[in-house]
Amino acid sequence: MKLEIAQKIVAGALAKARENKMMPLAVVILDARGVLKAMAAEDGISLKRPEIATGKANGALSLGIGSRAIFERAQQQPFFIAAATHAAGGSMIPVPGGVLIKNAEGDLLGAIGISGDNSDNDEIAAVAGVEAVGLTPVTG
Repeated sequence: MKLEIAQKIVAGALAKARENKMMPLAVVILDARGVLKAMAAEDGISLKRPEIATGKANGALSLGIGSRAIFERAQQQPFFIAAATHAAGGSMIPVPGGVLIKNAEGDLLGAIGISGDNSDNDEIAAVAGVEAVGLTPVTG
């Protein structure tokens, strides 16, 4: 994923958040390898929101599914998610707000993670950011 695209995804997510009067957000974009491409933290976020956003994106990349699906799996298989979190170095947050980013051909480009509002709103902003650049968000 190119830096320019990652920055536009962040801008699209934050625009949706402001449009919906969400709480201040931290937005993280990781490329398909899990490398940080872009990050923004709005004024007023709490201290660890960027790390939580990173954990949502990293979890999606680690398991190949959006963090909403990880959340659902955590309810059914908590020991598996605990073990997977350990395998991911502790950086996996199993709640909505981590969304895979794919192109039209279905190739994985990376993931977006958002934290700051409730998990459903975090996911809404993430999806909007990905869609703002014409890419496909995968939430589950």
